[in-house]
Amino acid sequence: MIRTPLALALIASLGVSVGCTSKKYVRQQTTPIIEKTNELDDLTAKNTNSIKDVDKRAQAGIEDVNQRASAADQKAQAAGQQASQAQELASKAATGVDTLRSQVANLDSYKAKVETSVHFAFNKDVLSKKAKEALDQLIAELPNAKHYIVTVEGGADSVGDKNYNYDLSERRAQAVIQYLASNGSIPARKIFLIGLGEDKPVAENKTSEGRAQNRRVDVRLMVNSLEENQTASASPSTTPQPQQ
Repeated sequence: MIRTPLALALIASLGVSVGCTSKKYVRQQTTPIIEKTNELDDLTAKNTNSIKDVDKRAQAGIEDVNQRASAADQKAQAAGQQASQAQELASKAATGVDTLRSQVANLDSYKAKVETSVHFAFNKDVLSKKAKEALDQLIAELPNAKHYIVTVEGGADSVGDKNYNYDLSERRAQAVIQYLASNGSIPARKIFLIGLGEDKPVAENKTSEGRAQNRRVDVRLMVNSLEENQTASASPSTTPQPQQ
């Protein structure tokens, strides 16, 4: 009878020992797995964030590329329009050059039809009333000149700097051209301008009277005698025919 309780106690003690040993073993085996799992979870979270960051930057890059492409397309369209405008201007310029060449190719055939000179006050480029009246007389002859050009030569006296006098003579000539274009409707392609400064005096610069004469612009209405003759020859004769 004594052995039986002792045996039971030993068995119970053995069971508790075995149970503790089993839990410890299980804990030793599962702990590394749990830690590894946690590491994998952290790595997965980190990779997920990295993927999101890469995707965000990729979307931003794509948007930037799209914007740059759109801007480049707009610039290309603007450049195309500018090229078209430049081509149009070049065509007009070429037409003007051809017209000018055809006009000056036979300059020897141009003869002065009307000549006038307008004078200016010292260091001035403003037309006087008398100068405008002289230009009006030249404008009045335009309807009688079909094939014509107008030469405008600006002059100055010898007082002051030579380069300044060149500029002054051109400004005086420009004033004359402006008046002719505004009041005579003369196309710019028919006007030839040159600023002579003090290089072509018509009088001595030693006297005030001579300097006053040199402060001038010479204007000539030139007609092409050959073309006028050809036009006259091509016109039908108005001479009455004798009756039969």
